[in-house]
Amino acid sequence: MNSRERILTTLDHREPDRVPFDLGSCQVTGIHVVAYRNLRKALGFPDGGIEFCDAVQQLASIDDDVVARMNIDTRGLYPLNSHNWKIIEEDAGDYWAYHDEWGITHHRPKDDGLYYSVVKVPLPRSELTVADISNHPWPDVANPERLAGLCDLARQYRDAGYAVVLKDAFAGIFEFAQRIVGMENLLVMMITNEKVTCALFDRLLQLKLDYWQTALAELGDLVDVVTYADDYGTQTSQLISPDMFRRLIKPRLKVLFETFIKYAPQAKRFFHSDGNVRPLIPDFLEIGVDILNPIHIRAQNMAPAGLKRDYGKDLAFWGGGVDTQGILPRGAPQEVKDDVRRNIEALAPGGGYVFNTIHNIQADVPPQNLIAMWEALQEYLSLIHI
Repeated sequence: MNSRERILTTLDHREPDRVPFDLGSCQVTGIHVVAYRNLRKALGFPDGGIEFCDAVQQLASIDDDVVARMNIDTRGLYPLNSHNWKIIEEDAGDYWAYHDEWGITHHRPKDDGLYYSVVKVPLPRSELTVADISNHPWPDVANPERLAGLCDLARQYRDAGYAVVLKDAFAGIFEFAQRIVGMENLLVMMITNEKVTCALFDRLLQLKLDYWQTALAELGDLVDVVTYADDYGTQTSQLISPDMFRRLIKPRLKVLFETFIKYAPQAKRFFHSDGNVRPLIPDFLEIGVDILNPIHIRAQNMAPAGLKRDYGKDLAFWGGGVDTQGILPRGAPQEVKDDVRRNIEALAPGGGYVFNTIHNIQADVPPQNLIAMWEALQEYLSLIHI
């Protein structure tokens, strides 16, 4: 099997020749540039010329030499957006400041700042009106310039035998609404003013529809996986009640996923949400989700064996390969290997699994632990073929 065949086989819930491996195909499966630089050094590769695929999160683009050495099966398409395009840093004293096209201000500390954080939102109040939403200067996310070069790149990846993953233009409706009005303001609005909340969600939904219709009209036949990322979970529960999710968010996601199905029916639909989202999984399946990521195994009710038992026939799992909160950054290499083995044994049998960490690999992960993670995956593959 080539990489694409391997990914498509497992996403069809059939066992491939080996467990597929993803690193960096989208903004929630990547690696911080500091950890990536250390990984390249550990692999014996030169350090120079590392590029960002997401400058706000400081995520590195994965180079061809690393893809080949580590047998990575996926390649990602990143449209030009506020995380990788027209980023101009301004000196703000102790910080680097960046003002993006949405009107959001980000800061990154000059001393050991590892990523940008949102410090100012464009509509920072809960007492908004529908007119405020309508009159805000929203960016043109469907500008074809944002897709420049991606068609040729997708063909290159397809011809080389990789599975092609197409990233969204901006974060999910619930998450991005927080960046427009502020998290506390949004939660207040969702309780006290559903009319304005719905106007905000509908505006963001329309922007997403504009982007995806444009992107899939050009790239749809070349794309194997489309992605959507919106965080609803915490370590123990959900950020909003399942009832509120079903009333305010799920109907809009259904419209979006119907667009995926219409314009790229062959593409698998990847859904990212951190934390404990187990009560929402039946809803995800109802709207057409094929793949759940990142499988937050340290969150309550997200044990991999139970997820595989209850949902493995209908849902593929992408991630959950190693505990990125505790073991990967702070454990010994053997602890990393043991954790990888446990999680693969729970999630991989019968297909429906792509190996990846739980969200992005952060800067504090030692390179020897990344090597141990990869070695454990190779050792597992060797054992199943004995």
